[in-house]
This record gives sequence, C-alpha cells and structure tokens, in this order.
Amino acid sequence: MTRIAVIGVGYWGRNLVRNFSALGVLAGVCEPEESVRTMVREIYPDVAIHDQPGALFADHGIGGVVIATPAEMHGALTRQALEAGKHVFVEKPLCLDVDEATELKNLAEEKGLVLMVGHLLLYHPAFRRLMEIVRDGELGKLRYIYSNRLSLGKIRREENALWSFAPHDISMILQLAGDMPRRVVASGAHFLTDGVADTTLSHLVFNDNLQAHIYVSWLHPFKEQKLVIVGDKSMIVFDDTKETAEKILLYRHEVGWVGELPVVSKAAPEPVTFAESEPLHNECEAFLGAIDGTAHPPSDAAEGIRVLKVLDACQQSILQGRPMELEAP
Repeated sequence: MTRIAVIGVGYWGRNLVRNFSALGVLAGVCEPEESVRTMVREIYPDVAIHDQPGALFADHGIGGVVIATPAEMHGALTRQALEAGKHVFVEKPLCLDVDEATELKNLAEEKGLVLMVGHLLLYHPAFRRLMEIVRDGELGKLRYIYSNRLSLGKIRREENALWSFAPHDISMILQLAGDMPRRVVASGAHFLTDGVADTTLSHLVFNDNLQAHIYVSWLHPFKEQKLVIVGDKSMIVFDDTKETAEKILLYRHEVGWVGELPVVSKAAPEPVTFAESEPLHNECEAFLGAIDGTAHPPSDAAEGIRVLKVLDACQQSILQGRPMELEAP
C-alpha cells in the first residue's frame, strides 16, 4: 500500500496523522514547530520527522502527501508535491485562486496523479445517507436548502469565516443540487479584526428555482451545524450536533389547498438510521482508494474548483456589495 506523509501537525493535522497511522501507511511528518515534532516523535517513534517538506518530496518511498497547513500555503505546496510525483490530499480550500486551482488540476492529470481536497462532510455517513434519500426521490423536487455553521471560535485573523467554515456547506449543497449556482449574493461583518469578516451570509440561486443560503459565524453563543433541505414532498434535517438517533430527521409535512388558501398538514419527525463511522477515517481511506484505483472520491480536484469558484464569487460579492453572476460550467 502507498506510504503517506503529512505536512502540518496543527489542530487538524494531528487527526490526519492519527488516521493514516491507524491505516498502517504513515511514513513521514513535516512540522516547523520543534515542540510539536517532539510530541509526534514520542507517539510515532517509527515515523520520519522533518522540519521542511523538501525531504518528504525527495523520498521515493513516499507516494502520497497530505497537506494540512494554513490555506495560503496550499497552492505552492500542492504544486511542489505534484512536481515531485506525489499524489496529494490537500485540506480545504484547494488554494486561494481559481486559475491556480485549474493549473494544479491540469498538472495532476498530466502526471497521472490523484489530487483530492478535504471536504470532510462528503464522507460523513449521515450525509451519505441523506444523499441516498434525495437521489431516491423521497423529498421530491428540491425547493431550498439552508446551512448554518455557527460557534464561538475558532477565531482566525488570516482568513474570514466564509473561507474557514463555508467550504463544508458549499460542498454539500453543490452535491445535493448536482449543479453550480448561476448567481450568488453575500454579505459579511467584521468586529474583531479589521477586514476579516466574523460572520457572513451567502445566498445561492440555481437553475429551476432552487435556492440556498449559508450562514457562518465564529461569534455565536452556541454551536450549531445544521443542514435543512426542503422538497415538494418532504423535508429533512441533518444536525451534526445531535446524537446518532436524532442526527437525521425526516419530516413528511404536506401543504395542500382549500380553495385559494394553503393548508399545512404536519407530521411527526422520523429518525433516519445510518451506519456509524468516522468521517475523517472514511476520507483517508478514500484517498488511498483513489491512489490504487479502487475508489473515486467525491472531493476530487474538479469538485474542489467548483467549491472555490463559489467561495470566490461570495467573497467578491461581499467586497463589491452586489450580486455576482457565475459562468456556466
């Protein structure tokens, strides 16, 4: 099986190191902080540890690289890894520029390498079950979708809440819609760091009158991670803060008409069961499966570019104070 190295062992990188170690493929780690390298060395004594990524890129025994560094480093490190002949799994976002993302996708294809982006919730078993329900037509025609991703922290100064939180929600909404939005309008407000939005609201308009909105904030009194999908037959809620038994609830509400008056018939929520598994473990397995040709991850480079295009359009809408039209894919 392909041996994997992880670049960046911060808050999230540690989880990636843990999972690839559990899968028996962790061969190297790169981390600039000496104290973190010491910690990793104590837990994983058989893993090569470096303070610069060049040693990992030069190691012919390492076939895949996982990049979990700050977002502004993603593009350059991904390019270096691909040029060194390594398969790449880069945390979201793929990079910060759509043109650069396209270049990276083309480079990976030219070299026959996997380029995968860390859109974790696409690998969540609850979301996978939800997708099955949508594809089976239980909700009917989708009308609108909204997603809230709210908490108190983790507050950043180098990227705003849109870029930090919303890629997860955009990736899920694009999967559900099966299409790109044709128009977005977004607004944001900054309170802690000038020019860095602490809260943003993005509205997406798709063809066939499907609409969606995404509200993200790291200045919120409680944690909320909720995705709501409304169809013309039923409605469903994915609440990732709930226990498994209540994580997905299906509502078979109906709206009828008496003359010209709408009449609502409410139904009790129905819990939806799904097989539990760790989303990150599933994502790491998908990367290995993509490398050996046994899997095609939903968060490939093309999907990463679609998410990046929506992020960029939302950011431009915030900056320019007007709606942004997206070109047809």
